[in-house]
Amino acid sequence: MLLRRSDTELGVVEYLKHPLNKKELMGLSQKLNLHPKDFIRKRESAFKEQGLKDKQEDREALFSAMEKYPKIMERPIAVRGMNAVIGRPPEKVLSLLDK
Repeated sequence: MLLRRSDTELGVVEYLKHPLNKKELMGLSQKLNLHPKDFIRKRESAFKEQGLKDKQEDREALFSAMEKYPKIMERPIAVRGMNAVIGRPPEKVLSLLDK
């Protein structure tokens, strides 16, 4: 709704339906300017079941887990060009309009 008011077109990536591969996840991490531990849902059952609590500094392990269990990624994530933000609160997405 916020973006409709701004007349900005953004694509939607439904990564629960179409999981991202490791290369795409690495690119997303760069666009977010975040370590993968900063956009992973630590309360998600798959995070706990995979023992990822002790692997939070291991980028490779986290990207592999996100690839296999996309549900552990924070959402929504909005991307525009070379920039991305986690869309919570939704107003954070508006910061992409300035870039």
